[in-house]
Amino acid sequence: MNYILLAVLLMAIVTYLPRVLPIVVFQRKIKSVRIKSFLYYTPYAVLGAMTFPSILFSTGNMYSSIAGTLTALILAYYEQGLMKVALSAVLVVAVCELCFYHL
Repeated sequence: MNYILLAVLLMAIVTYLPRVLPIVVFQRKIKSVRIKSFLYYTPYAVLGAMTFPSILFSTGNMYSSIAGTLTALILAYYEQGLMKVALSAVLVVAVCELCFYHL
């Protein structure tokens, strides 16, 4: 029982610190354009770094994963909607998997 309470306490501290630390450290308005830019793009970079390896290894075949990723990137580049991008990527992966399975 003590280990469970300790685990909950540690998780609370680990999730609370990143939220409170910026408030404590940056008490006045940030004026530096570089720091603002860094703080603005950091969540996107972290999300990309966390999801990109999963995208490549999500199927049994690397080629179908790459085909789906390229499809999504191309459609996103041309500013298609999220649903269209996601469904198209899934469809391309499914077709590729079917083609590779029958070879």
